[in-house]
Amino acid sequence: METHRSSHNFASNFGAAAAAGCAAGLTSAQMRWLLDYSAQQASGLAAWQRDTEHVEKSLVFGGLPARNGVTSALLIALGGTGVDDILSGDDNFLLTNAPKADPASLVDKLGERYEVTRTNIKKWTVGSPIQAPLDALQILRQKHPWEPDQVQTVVVRVATSEAKTVNNRDMPDISMQHMIAVMLLDKTASFAAAHDKARMKDPAVLRQRAKVQLVPDEDLERLSPRRIGVVEVTFTDGTHLTERVEAVRGTTDNPMTRDEVIAKAQDLMAPFLGDARCKRLVDAVFDLEHLEDIRALRPLLQRA
Repeated sequence: METHRSSHNFASNFGAAAAAGCAAGLTSAQMRWLLDYSAQQASGLAAWQRDTEHVEKSLVFGGLPARNGVTSALLIALGGTGVDDILSGDDNFLLTNAPKADPASLVDKLGERYEVTRTNIKKWTVGSPIQAPLDALQILRQKHPWEPDQVQTVVVRVATSEAKTVNNRDMPDISMQHMIAVMLLDKTASFAAAHDKARMKDPAVLRQRAKVQLVPDEDLERLSPRRIGVVEVTFTDGTHLTERVEAVRGTTDNPMTRDEVIAKAQDLMAPFLGDARCKRLVDAVFDLEHLEDIRALRPLLQRA
């Protein structure tokens, strides 16, 4: 964080290289060089957060690391060599990027804990601070169904630093007030709804948005980095409901079911791949260990 680089890029960069190295059948010596090549390509600035269209993050989080990983594996498979110990010695990766880090943490519980199984998957395609409040609204609606016109006010409490990030932003998926209004109307928050900027001027949405109050909460700030959200809904008949979400749906503390993960993937991919191809791709990914040739996935990734 102190370097202002993006950790999202670093993690994906080494992960993509590891996957490409395995697919290429690199030796243990070559895997060392793969780490070296990955370290040389690790980049990405936290400035992506200032992109008002939130598009740059696709390059930083996914596109750049994927390209880097494949490039590293191909170069080494073709005979490239490198440094055997890029994580130690002079001018190493950690000294360059995180001089205060504890190198021992890189091998902590190696072979026992697999980080890929601890991956957080967002249930909602919105900014992270909005996840818990949307969870809370969904839980409340399941307990006590209502219609938008029955709602008088919605008070949302999140950590102070999180409130600053999502307070009345001009991007729909990063605006707490807007996404709560969308959730009230749609009873869910789809990718399409979260990225429909024109809808931010819709009178129906604005009427619901006027009911939403975002409260920065210092008590929740002290619990950071846990992203806890509290939602209080007051209805026109005087009924008052409150829901506190301690663990966001999709995190390791409250993981989504496989069906929920598939539903999100379909929401994102089906409009581009088509329903049939999307289903085949999902089935192939969940049966990846039996895939004989990774190239068989290519046709499934092509736009319908």
